[in-house]
Amino acid sequence: MRELKYYVACSADGFIARSNGSLDFFPSEGEHLADLMKSFPETFPTHLRETLNVRAGNRCFDTVLMGRKTYQLGLDIGVTSPYGHLKQYLFSRTITSSPDKDVTIVAADPLFFVRQLKQESGKDIWLCGGADLAATLFPEIDELILKVNPVVIGDGIPIFSRAVEATPVRLVAIQTYSNGFLLSRYRTKK
Repeated sequence: MRELKYYVACSADGFIARSNGSLDFFPSEGEHLADLMKSFPETFPTHLRETLNVRAGNRCFDTVLMGRKTYQLGLDIGVTSPYGHLKQYLFSRTITSSPDKDVTIVAADPLFFVRQLKQESGKDIWLCGGADLAATLFPEIDELILKVNPVVIGDGIPIFSRAVEATPVRLVAIQTYSNGFLLSRYRTKK
């Protein structure tokens, strides 16, 4: 069965964005980028893949889930299909028609929808963000993959927008880099 994996960048104090949605605090270079491109090439947006020389195919995921606020970040710069190399689902109650033929709008119950997706064949499912969708889908998240950046911002949008059920997790892998970046993987115990 496919798994849902919340693969997300955050600050050292657990924020995925500033309160206004800005991502300007994340370092845009560093030794970790080459490893991420090798291990998770499909998570680099389509419009940046050539510039970053990302040529590998989809290794882990063939499907991406986005909340409206996460999708809006790309839309604001004219990107209507941020991950055209993946099956893209946008969860929104306010965007009723898709800005792009390759992006499917989902207005239905996210938990029910994801449970159905997990039954389909294919690679794992990437929960790209954001915090609201992650909190809603928490019962279905099989793995947290946190890209912890060496910066503290003090305030912003947390990994989950609201409290989730206290759940023990098991650290299954950790990779540290000399620039302070940390990639940690946690399995949820459900």
